[in-house]
Amino acid sequence: MVASAIASAPILAECWSHCARVKSAGWTFVVDQSGPTSYVAFSSSNALGSHRLVRIDSVRSGVFEPLMECCGNEDEPVMVHEGMLGLFFNLYYDDPLFRNQMTAILSENKPIIFTGHSLGGAGIAALAALWLLSHLQSISSCLPVLCVTFGSPLMANRALSRAILRERWGGSFCHVVSKNDILPRLFLAPVVPPHLLDSLLHFWHFSTRAPGWIREEEKVELFRFVTKHTELAAIPESKAGNVFWPFGNYVFCCDEGAICVDNGRAVLMMLHALFTTSSPLSCIEDHMNYGHYIRKMASQAIYNRDTLAGAATDEISECSYDAGLKFTMQSSGLTGQESVVESVKDCLIVARRVGRTPNLNSADLAIKLAGQTPRRAEIEWYKALCDQSGDQLGYYDSFKRRSVSKRETRVNINRLMLAGFWDNVIRMLDENQLPHDFEKRAKWVNASQFYKLLVEPLDIAEYYRSGKHKSEGGGHYVKHGRPRRYLIFDKWWRRRTVNEKDTQNERTKFASLTQDTCFWANVEEAREWLDCILTENDSRKLDILWQKLIGFENYAARLIESKLVSKDVVAKNSSYIIWAADWIKFKSQFTQTHPQGQLP
Repeated sequence: MVASAIASAPILAECWSHCARVKSAGWTFVVDQSGPTSYVAFSSSNALGSHRLVRIDSVRSGVFEPLMECCGNEDEPVMVHEGMLGLFFNLYYDDPLFRNQMTAILSENKPIIFTGHSLGGAGIAALAALWLLSHLQSISSCLPVLCVTFGSPLMANRALSRAILRERWGGSFCHVVSKNDILPRLFLAPVVPPHLLDSLLHFWHFSTRAPGWIREEEKVELFRFVTKHTELAAIPESKAGNVFWPFGNYVFCCDEGAICVDNGRAVLMMLHALFTTSSPLSCIEDHMNYGHYIRKMASQAIYNRDTLAGAATDEISECSYDAGLKFTMQSSGLTGQESVVESVKDCLIVARRVGRTPNLNSADLAIKLAGQTPRRAEIEWYKALCDQSGDQLGYYDSFKRRSVSKRETRVNINRLMLAGFWDNVIRMLDENQLPHDFEKRAKWVNASQFYKLLVEPLDIAEYYRSGKHKSEGGGHYVKHGRPRRYLIFDKWWRRRTVNEKDTQNERTKFASLTQDTCFWANVEEAREWLDCILTENDSRKLDILWQKLIGFENYAARLIESKLVSKDVVAKNSSYIIWAADWIKFKSQFTQTHPQGQLP
């Protein structure tokens, strides 16, 4: 249904028309600002250099900033095709003509569609769209941006796909892929033999003038090579061939119609299943036939709707999903090819199952989050008791110096149980079991922030109470002991949508919870600096310690003056107040013994 809607709309035909125009004119790009939509088409290029993956910020930092804020696997940076990235910056981003054209387009405030065909053109269109989406987000603009590519090779790793979904940009990318086209499958192979790749690119570039450029035996070798690696990439458990990963929506087209798939794993399975019906000749020539398929898709979309509307009720399953599968098989041109039909059905079932599971998991987690409320409430009650206690120790120091009592034991158990819940949330995110925009949902951003403000002081207290900072291979909490969940929650909070009113209101009383959750870890480190400066004789080290202590003093004063700390920070016997008294005493003694202000 989605594919039919896309095929019957004029956008694909318009995009292909602009791709043909830029190719015939021999330009690097063409801009059309006529009508209600602005089109930017890029020419294809064979001179891309390296086909390996590099970090998306390797050429220029800050251009794709939203994509760099990863929350999943921290060891997997966002990476893209090196040749395409270099071409984008060298020929377009750094070109004053291109930048001036884009400025003029943005001033029109009209929807923008980037488009391109084949190696180079399609990749540049996608990178241009990612750049503009990043830029528009930085200026809080909602200008519609769409990228439509034809015969695009895979150009990035899985981390980019996750980042695009996290930013909710998946719907901005539509990749049209013909049933037999070899190029979208080409980079599923770890290394494409250079002689085969060169022959293929030259064949496409000079096909109208030198149709015999690629030999028959090379076509067969290339076909077998790519078939082998598409099969490996389609296996869910396989790691082979999955360095490159699809992103956005894929519209698979043929003479009979089109199928739309938006799940990365399902796209890989579909690339393999449809390619098994190809041949060494058709897989190469199909790359140049997108104009033909676009015309066919428009007419087939109408035909398929008429077929569905006029079909006899006894021919359609009572299950709408089974009926949808039947018409999908018709649109893919696979009717009668039972072995391939089953593979495609498996692919679509996987897409449906994977597509629904994250939302179901999210709903289940919401129920479990509600179940954590009593644990959180007990810790809040404990904090209130500590703040009201006559010993004037405060929340942090009371837990750090706690005795073995039923109350403190329950608080510690609740602390550990809450940590287990949130660590499980992070694990599910890492394993793609939750929606990709999960961390942008206000419910979870706010819940994680409140948990961090309430519980991290207790984690810091336990860290120093147990002496982990002095253990072998240990160190202070911020650098050596802070759990990964808090680092991730910091990112969620920084990336939240902030109302202007929230940033203008000044606090008139102390916060209920200290807003810098690492404050107490910084106090512990400042305590150690002060102990060291009293016994240190090396003038260079003394100067470093002095600067650190002055820095902490100013940092703490800013927080207290802005009322960004809880009142337990200024409790009479808190660790901070004791440190502050010792620091004032040290400075006073130092001034008396060193009137010239020189460190001993």
